Amino acid sequence: MEHYACRVPRAAVVVPNWNGAHFLGECLSSLRRQAHPAEVIVVDGGSTDGSAALLRKRFPSVTLLALAENPGFAAAVNRGIEHAMRNRADYVALFNNDAVAGEEWLARLIAAAEAHPQVGIVTSKLLRYDRVHIDSTGDFYSSWGWAYPRGRDELDQGQYDAPELREVFCGSGGASLFRVEMLQQVGLFDEDYFAYLEDQDLGFRAQLMGWRARYEPGAVAYHHMMGTSGPLSHFGRYHAIRNCIYLYVKNVPRPLCWKYLPKFLLGLFLMGLNDVRRRRFRSIAGAYFEALRRMPTMLAKRRRVQRARTVPVQYIDSILIHPLPPTQKNLIRLAGVLRWRG
Repeated sequence: MEHYACRVPRAAVVVPNWNGAHFLGECLSSLRRQAHPAEVIVVDGGSTDGSAALLRKRFPSVTLLALAENPGFAAAVNRGIEHAMRNRADYVALFNNDAVAGEEWLARLIAAAEAHPQVGIVTSKLLRYDRVHIDSTGDFYSSWGWAYPRGRDELDQGQYDAPELREVFCGSGGASLFRVEMLQQVGLFDEDYFAYLEDQDLGFRAQLMGWRARYEPGAVAYHHMMGTSGPLSHFGRYHAIRNCIYLYVKNVPRPLCWKYLPKFLLGLFLMGLNDVRRRRFRSIAGAYFEALRRMPTMLAKRRRVQRARTVPVQYIDSILIHPLPPTQKNLIRLAGVLRWRG
């Protein structure tokens, strides 16, 4: 890699962990084999399953940041990023504890970032653990107010690998690289999200401030989908709905916020209808109540975010996806409103 000739970029990989000892061994072994050197930082949120003991015994070179309790994904990775920044890292990658990286994963991400100085986020080809189904090839945001991973559940046939398909809205917090210069300008993850959609929030703020995001298909990782959070169905649903509201209120510029508000409200209604049908009353009611309770805080954050915007509203509109997100079409079909297509 010729661009490494003068100086090898300093990198760190942050792995948040909460009771994920059964995944950590394979995850950290894959990070230890990376072609590009990096400090591996595990941020443990008060695990009770022997995660810390496993690290000390099998991975003594890994930096362990042991927290007293689980602070949520956003706060956990922020502690790791802050540690990496104090150690003068140029790039910080985030990696799920239930994922496994190919040997060139980090090197390919860094090479893509070095080749595109305007890019603040580089995301990888994240496949399911079966090696054939896609988890994500970059994340997008729709004018319905829904974020979604491109290609999820499809068979990987290289259909998203062409150069013209590498510009994305943002990258998944499960296997993406972040330029420290961008983080210093845009800020870290919003800890009010706790978990879910905090990566979309950071990506949206980066886009508003003129940074770009890119997909690098040569950086491959494999993910046990919902390996550590899967059993927490109420937890996941509650945070996904609440944070969907946070994301829209905080980041969508005013002209677009009003323009797409009918679609956004319809989407919230349909999600609520679906949850009532599935008897998930507690998730939907709690999410809406908490979003309303926290609205003054989100509006204050919105003012700061929008004041920092440097790109035209038209640009933001151009990178939104306007048809129905593929991951939500079944929900729309269920409600019988397929006529809403953008």
